[in-house]
Parts: sequence; structure tokens; C-alpha cells
Amino acid sequence: MTHPAPTAPASPAPPPEAVGPLMRGLSVLRQLAAGAGRRPVGDLVRTTGLARSTVDRVLSTLARLGYVRIEGRDAVPAPRLLELGNAYLAASELPDRLGPLADRLADELDESVSLAVPDGDGVRFVHQATRRRAMSLAFRIGDLLPAERGAPGALFADAWTAADWRRWRSRRAADPTDAGFPAVPPRSADDDTAGAAAGFEARVAAARTAGWSLDDQLIEPGLVAVAVPVRDAAGRTVCALSVVSHTSRLSAAELPDAVLPRLRETVAAMTDALAAPRGGPPAPASDTPPGHPPHATWMRASKQELGPEFVESLARGLLTLTAFGTGRAELPLSAVAEATGLARATARRALITLAHLGYLTTDGKLFRLTPKVLELGFAHLSGLTLPAIAQPHLAALVERVHDSASMAVLSGDEIQYVARVPTVRIMSVNITLGTRFPAYPTSMGRVLLAGLPPAERSGRLARTALTRLTRHTVTDPERLGAILEQVRADGYALVDEELEEGLRSLAVPVHDRTGRVVSAVNVSTHAGRCTPEEARATILPALRDAATAIEADLRVAGRYARIAAL
Repeated sequence: MTHPAPTAPASPAPPPEAVGPLMRGLSVLRQLAAGAGRRPVGDLVRTTGLARSTVDRVLSTLARLGYVRIEGRDAVPAPRLLELGNAYLAASELPDRLGPLADRLADELDESVSLAVPDGDGVRFVHQATRRRAMSLAFRIGDLLPAERGAPGALFADAWTAADWRRWRSRRAADPTDAGFPAVPPRSADDDTAGAAAGFEARVAAARTAGWSLDDQLIEPGLVAVAVPVRDAAGRTVCALSVVSHTSRLSAAELPDAVLPRLRETVAAMTDALAAPRGGPPAPASDTPPGHPPHATWMRASKQELGPEFVESLARGLLTLTAFGTGRAELPLSAVAEATGLARATARRALITLAHLGYLTTDGKLFRLTPKVLELGFAHLSGLTLPAIAQPHLAALVERVHDSASMAVLSGDEIQYVARVPTVRIMSVNITLGTRFPAYPTSMGRVLLAGLPPAERSGRLARTALTRLTRHTVTDPERLGAILEQVRADGYALVDEELEEGLRSLAVPVHDRTGRVVSAVNVSTHAGRCTPEEARATILPALRDAATAIEADLRVAGRYARIAAL
């Protein structure tokens, strides 16, 4: 279901310098991001009011940037789109500096803990440390909540001006059920708007006096929370730290006494963390892999190749957002132009357009990203799993090699299949998701074992019963250890008929952004189709390309989100 955006007073007319194609492109991207991961192109035409040819050119440009995939008649946000939200999160430094403290608090209290920032008359999450329970917090990084429905909003509203309060009342009157906030359950259509407004104002006053705010089932029945403001060295509230529980564990009356002492200790540590000097030079301006050509050079080449199907001004505007990052929270025009390789006049027009749309704020000299950047698909994409990230790359691999491809993770002493794309052949390898095999006689298992620290690998092998499954299965511990060392050195494993007669499999590792081996991908084929040497020559390069593509997505997706293996 598509939800309309929160209603607000009419926006001012665009400034004369505004870039029309960038504004139209962002309108398509917003609608796509609101579609929970997939939208028919025809729907995007209807919801944006743009011509089909315009939407097609926008999507072609976004696909070239790696921000969307076109699958048949649908447009699908791709993990690379997360680099826009990553730029804001890195520039704010809140997840990097405060996230570990929030995670520690969640572990100590065994409750979900959140960091949230103000975004207009809403509250947007920038970090989540959740507990896995039947009834627990289900919000994602980037989700937007109405300020009045939750504990942090009362803390942020204390700084609102009279104009801010007028906009809030206007929004509530225009959207009485909170349809524009799909992250929260809808309110009743007969909600007492005047009474709710008075209640929120009272909660703001109470939070001002107490120094903390309580959410007594404002979002949904059973969910309770306490929030405390986190201030910088100048005393400005930069975010709110919340502890969220359920009434089955603690009532709203019990929660403050149970968590406020540790909350306040953590907030004091967060204040110190915000004041600490940065260590080292500024991080790279984006998630772009080292060696990628400069933005301006790449865009010119894309324009030459795609012609009118590549909207260069849209690409320039989006890549302008990636100029910001760690140690680059506020940038002058000259720094943005240098980071993107754009002419100053081109960068200036992009910045003015983005500021008009609310994705940037400026004092006239310096520009800063706003939390609104997270509306560009971050919430949905931050929930991607490893199999979901891998699936399109496995499909491309199968098209290239014409054999089945799979992904597996290590589960105890076994491998577990988490993603798979079969091919259609008279003789094919029939494996379903969730299938488990011993690790030692499989190509993916050997890649995963080889990726372990030596001591852990030795311990696993010592407790594994090396059973002979075929006449080719390696069961000698010393020989298997030597094979794993060679796999680690080579970066791949080829297993010939050790799991099953006639089955040949070739696998390579997949690393996360820290370099740790988190999964393996393989291609399985019948041993009679090609020799081992032919498999190395034809399948291994394609396998490595697929793993590299998955790792590139993981590098972006795993920067601030936790990527689940299942």
C-alpha cells in the first residue's frame, strides 16, 4: 500500500537557480521509496504526475547510478541507494560516536534502545539496538514518526517556534489518522484532535520540567518508552536516547525508575563522546570503492553511452549528497565542487535545489545534510538480509554460466543454504533453501572454514567426524587441513565428487565491509560437463565477479545497518 506524505503548508516556489530535472527525479525516487521495495513504473507515472518518458529517463539514470534495478515492469530500490542516507549518518557522527554506547545500554538493560533526531514535526530514527522478542520494537533506521506519538517528540518540540506549532496543527488536521507515517499504526479517524493537541503540549511542558519524556502506549497498546535528551557541548539537543519496553515486562509507571539512572549515565557518556576530538583524517566522501573514476568523468562517459536516457543534472544532484560524510558535516561550495569534480556553478545549483527541497540546510556559506535524506529509501533497504542482497547477483551469475548458483553460511559444523537460483537442465542439482550439508566435503564449506581464524578452524576440525560420503571424500585430518590452507591462499575451493558422485562445485568467499568472510557463493554442475581446469577457466571468473558485486552492496548496506544472514 502506498501512503501519502505528511501534509504540510504549501512549499515556497522554487528559486530561479533550481534544477528542474533534479526536482523531478527526486519526486520519482520518493515515490519509489514509499512503495515498500517495488513499484510498477506505471504507478510511478500516476503518483508523480510526470510523463512516462520523463519517468523512464529518471529510472534509467537511477539504474546507471546503481540506485535502482529494473525488473520487468517494476522498479526496485537497490542497496547502493543507501549511500545517500549513509552520507547523512556519517556526517552527523551520531551512530559512530553514540551507537556503541546505545548498544551497551541495550545489553545491560535487555531492552530495545534507540537514537532519534528531529525532522520537521516528526522524529526519525538514526540508530537501533533491538531485542529479539515476540513483542518488541520493530522500527528501522530512517523510519519517521509523528512527534506527538513517542517519547522523543516531546523533547524536541520544546524548541519549536510558534510557526512550528502552526505547521504541526495544520498537519494533524490534514492527516488525522497519520496515514503519512506508515511506520506507525493508524490512529482512529474520530480521534479528538483538539484534546490530543492539548495533551501533547502538556507532555512537552512536563518533559521540560522533568528532563525526560514518557511514552505510555502512544504508538500502540503495550509499548512504553522513556527518552532523555542528548546535548552537545553548547547545550543544544542533538538527539534523544530512548529505552523501549512492553507492559508485559514493565508498566509505564515502573519503567522510569527502572531505567532512568542508567539512561542518565549513558547520556553523560554520550555528551563526552560528542565533545571528544575526531581521530584521524576525514573519511572518504562516499561509499564508492577505491579506484572508482571521479564523479564528473564517470557522468560524462555515462551521458555519451546512454544519451538522452541519462539525466546528467539528476546524477549530479544526487552525487552532490555523497560529498558529505565523517569529518565533512558542514561544507562550503568549493569543497562540494572539489569532492564531486563538478564546476562551482553546477554544484551551486544542485545545492540550492537540495536546500529548497529540505535535504540540506545552509547559513549562506556552509551546507549541512538534514535527516530528510533518510526518506530516500533508507528504512526499507536497511532491513535487507544477506540473501536478498545476493539474489539478483546470483541470478546474473546463472545467466552467465548456465548452471545453478547458491549462497550458504556456516551454521555450527554445517553449511546452510540461504539463497539459490537454479537453472533448467535435464540433469540439475536439486537443493532447497535451508538445506544443510557437512562443511568439510563441500566447496562452500571449505571456503567458510578457510575464512576462520586458524585456532577456531582447528577446533572445528578436531570435533568433526570426517565420514567418507563417496570414494573421493577427503577424510584425513592433516590432508584436509592442508587443503583448507590452500583454499585460503587461492581464494576459492573446487570440490570434485566428494559430497556426491558426479557433483562438481566451485565456491568463493563473500566478505563484509570489515573483511570478515560471512558467506560463500558457488556454482554446482555435473562433473561430466567440463573438466576441473575448464571450470576454473570459465566459472571461477564469473563467480569472483558475482562475489565482488555482492561485497560492494554489503559495503554500503552494512555501514550502519545490521545485515541478517537469514
